[in-house]
Amino acid sequence: QVQLVESGGGSVQAGGSLKLSCAASGHTYRMSCMGWFRQGPGVGREGVAAIDSGGGSTYYGDSVKGRFTISQDNAKNTVYLHMNNLKPEDTAMYYCAARSGLCYYGWHIPNNYNDWGQGTQVTVSP
Repeated sequence: QVQLVESGGGSVQAGGSLKLSCAASGHTYRMSCMGWFRQGPGVGREGVAAIDSGGGSTYYGDSVKGRFTISQDNAKNTVYLHMNNLKPEDTAMYYCAARSGLCYYGWHIPNNYNDWGQGTQVTVSP
């Protein structure tokens, strides 16, 4: 099992930036694909971005392309989500998730992930 702990959430005004971190521990060798998801009030969990732990390929949801960047520090077993030009519609609980297999195959589908963090809240005011 992999344990994931998110941090870095907070409240910002529209146009601002935040950097989320996801620290992994446990059986990290199983983490081939790391993803960030978000869930706003009354809506389902949405895939935001993902990264292949080995090759570093990255994937983004259409709503965040050009504004968010996912990166990793394998030495620290940590994945980051750099969020720029934040908008009120980015307000959500953000979750980190891990799975085996390449991200290419359904990175944006929550059920494809085995391990999840507790989430960190991001609130963007107009």
